[in-house]
Amino acid sequence: IKCDPEKIVVIPVAIADFFKRSDKSFNKINPRILQIGTAPNKNIDRLIEALRGIDCTLVVVGKKNLLYEDKIKEYGIPFVYLSGLSNEQMREQYHQADIIVLPSTYEGFGMPILEAQAVGRPVLTSNISSMPEVAGDAACLVDPYQVHEIRAGIQKIIRDDEFRNGLVEKGFENIKRFDPEVIASAYLDLYRKIADQ
Repeated sequence: IKCDPEKIVVIPVAIADFFKRSDKSFNKINPRILQIGTAPNKNIDRLIEALRGIDCTLVVVGKKNLLYEDKIKEYGIPFVYLSGLSNEQMREQYHQADIIVLPSTYEGFGMPILEAQAVGRPVLTSNISSMPEVAGDAACLVDPYQVHEIRAGIQKIIRDDEFRNGLVEKGFENIKRFDPEVIASAYLDLYRKIADQ
C-alpha cells in the first residue's frame, strides 16, 4: 500500500478480564482436548489424524460437520460437539479442558490462545501466521501441515509434567502483554504521538 513502515504501529487486541485463572488437576489418563472453531483453516482433519490412538476426549465447539464427525467415529475418538454457547458456557469449556488446541493453517489473531492461557491451560498451536506472535514462548508450537508434529506436541503436553506446567506459568506471564490497561496505554501513547506531530 506504499505506506512508510515507520508510520505503522501494531496494537493487539486486549483480552477480556472475563477469563480468569481456574486451576484444575490435569487428567493424564484421558485428557479433555478443546478445539474451538470448525472452519477449513482450523485444520480439524489433521488434528483428528493426530489424535488417532491417543486416549483423550475431543471437544469441538463450532458448526457441526458430518465429515469430521464420521472421521472421529471411524478412529474411535470419544468426542463432544457443541455450538451456540453463551460466554459463560464457553468459559466453562475452558475450565473443563485439559489442553486447548489451535493447529490452524491461518489465524488473523488467535484469541483462544490467550483465553486458554488466562484460565491456566496448556496450549498447542501453529508455528505460522499470527499464532507464534500471540502465544509468545507460552505454547507448544507445531507445523500445522505435519500430522506427526501435532501428535508429538499433544503427547509431550500429556506426558511431560514439567513442560506442561511451564507452558501454563509462561501463559500467565504472556497474557500481561494483552491486559486492557496495557492496550489502552498503547493507544494513548499513539494518540499523543500523532497529536504532537
